[in-house]
Amino acid sequence: MRKYTVLLLLTGLLAFSCKQERVNVDRLVKNYAEVTIPAPDLTGITDNGKEVLRLYRKAADEVDRIYWQQYFGDGDAFLGALGNPSEKIYAQINYGPWDRIDGKPFLPGYGNKPAGACFYPQDMTSEEFRSWDNPHKNSPYTLVKRTEDGKLNTVWYHEAYAEQIAKIEEYLTRAADVTIKESVRHYLLQMIEGLKTDDYYDGYKAWLEMNDSKMDLVIGPIEAVDDAVNGTKASYGAYVLLKNLQRTEELNALSARMPELQKMLPGDAANHDFVPGAESDIFSCNVLYCSGYTNAGFKVIGINFPYDTKVQEELGTRTIIFDNVIREKFNRTVHPVGNALLEDVFQPHVDASAFYWIIVFREIAKGLGVKETINGKGTVAEALAGEALVIEKAKSNVLGAWLCAKEAEAYNISALFQKEDVLTTFVTNTIRSTRFGATGPTGIANIVVYNYLLESKAIIWNPSGRYSVDYDKTWEALETLGAKILDIQAHGNLEEARAWISKYGVAGPESLADKRVLESAGIPVDIRFSYE
Repeated sequence: MRKYTVLLLLTGLLAFSCKQERVNVDRLVKNYAEVTIPAPDLTGITDNGKEVLRLYRKAADEVDRIYWQQYFGDGDAFLGALGNPSEKIYAQINYGPWDRIDGKPFLPGYGNKPAGACFYPQDMTSEEFRSWDNPHKNSPYTLVKRTEDGKLNTVWYHEAYAEQIAKIEEYLTRAADVTIKESVRHYLLQMIEGLKTDDYYDGYKAWLEMNDSKMDLVIGPIEAVDDAVNGTKASYGAYVLLKNLQRTEELNALSARMPELQKMLPGDAANHDFVPGAESDIFSCNVLYCSGYTNAGFKVIGINFPYDTKVQEELGTRTIIFDNVIREKFNRTVHPVGNALLEDVFQPHVDASAFYWIIVFREIAKGLGVKETINGKGTVAEALAGEALVIEKAKSNVLGAWLCAKEAEAYNISALFQKEDVLTTFVTNTIRSTRFGATGPTGIANIVVYNYLLESKAIIWNPSGRYSVDYDKTWEALETLGAKILDIQAHGNLEEARAWISKYGVAGPESLADKRVLESAGIPVDIRFSYE
């Protein structure tokens, strides 16, 4: 009955909104270049392994259904009411009627996206939440709902999404029965328990210990980007991955150097005294399938996981670099942006290998820095509240590029590129990434870094509409900015974080002019996936 009511409501809303002016959604869809993920080469994969991959994908589809509920509501009813094919495609890209580039509704009849998505009641006030005494209200794995008498109450994810989690459990249990890898079986069984209890400690440990499988599955509540109220509620997502064994071996040489890289970071050593676990590793993988948050809007090109600070301290993290996504992003967005917006002399320094290694070090940087404040304010995430994700993403972008340039200068990277290639490619990607808008932590972090580089004269926007790069000032800006971010995190300085984001987190006239040039040139903002 409820689904029928929602469908009637959506149908009526869309019928009413047909009288209003509609956005040119055909043009918006072109902002995302379609990339077909080909059927994988499963040479050397047993029939059991192929069945495991099939079950992983089935589980990922259930994750997608959970994410729709977290971000918008009833996705099936919403999509079923859309008759325009382009509107349906764009709604699938964005998981709702709100454009993730500018945050505005692209379908008539909808207001702005609720800041807390579907994690909180839309009528909940900040004061009401702050004064509410509930030990689970800040858990990444609870929804905040109203009871029948209007009071706030928490509902655990495993209770709210019990139907989908039961199906995920079924698929992962069958995969555990089929696999011939004991480490995979152990991981899947532990993750099932995590999904059923919202306690992922043992699942994360088992995942980090599972290093002998060519296939991988990342599944569950992952990122808290959609929670613009408190920055704590985790969105469900899933990746089905196939490991590149040869490149993984090369990348893992960096794993043993995590403590060394930590000590290399700029600024006061007390601001980055966290010691990463010695068992950190790096995988090179191709994405075979993704769903939920990981499929929404802009596609990430690597992850550093898990976020559990206890697991990070005991065992470290796993960095996974998405080879096929990096390649497609560089070819379709980064390199064309360099040709369109850099002065001619700098264009040859936009380098595919440099881009790959910038991403490697960016993901490594996520596991570096400080996780607990040094002045008793608790974790960095707790102390910086809703600003924590912007600061963290800016940190990983800046320090990843800084480390990559430093390692290139010291000839510690096998690929043939120079420090200047790293800095130019990083600048180009930062300019490109301002197109993501300021609707979420990722977009705001990119704008913050861009504006800081512009203010520091590291990059110069010329009357021609193209950029020059001052390599010395870019290097100095990365070092200074990286140290500043680490200091904000280490001291949990929320007021400084807010002031800093307020100053730098707004797109200026240069970014707006760049956007018009790139749109005229038909250069997409990002990519979207289809599957063979």
